[in-house]
Amino acid sequence: MSTLTKDIQGHWANIHPILTIRNEREYDSAIKRLNELLDEIGDNERHPLYGLLDTLGTLIHVYEETHHPMPECTGADVLRFFMEEHGLNQSDLSEIGSQGVVSEILNGKRALNIRQIRLLAKRFQVSPAVFI
Repeated sequence: MSTLTKDIQGHWANIHPILTIRNEREYDSAIKRLNELLDEIGDNERHPLYGLLDTLGTLIHVYEETHHPMPECTGADVLRFFMEEHGLNQSDLSEIGSQGVVSEILNGKRALNIRQIRLLAKRFQVSPAVFI
């Protein structure tokens, strides 16, 4: 066994628990660790642990994609969800159009346009990407 391999094995025993996500318990621990790193490092790419932050974020993303996939949904599905969450009806969304326009969007007869997406994103304080 090479010296490099021996050195890596020695360090891997300490790093392995930090970079392993095989179940929900390890996932929860990884999220907690990631949040702690984000609190300390933020977006400082010069911080000595930024590479760890980036790697841990990637591992969490892969675990989520595999075990908690996002369902496919349309902009109308997202709008319907937000309307339900906020107790809104079609007439409450006059900024995106008449009640008839909102109805057509919700029934898939009309797509959301850029202006409507921007207004909805602002109203619900989310990224416009959620409606695309």
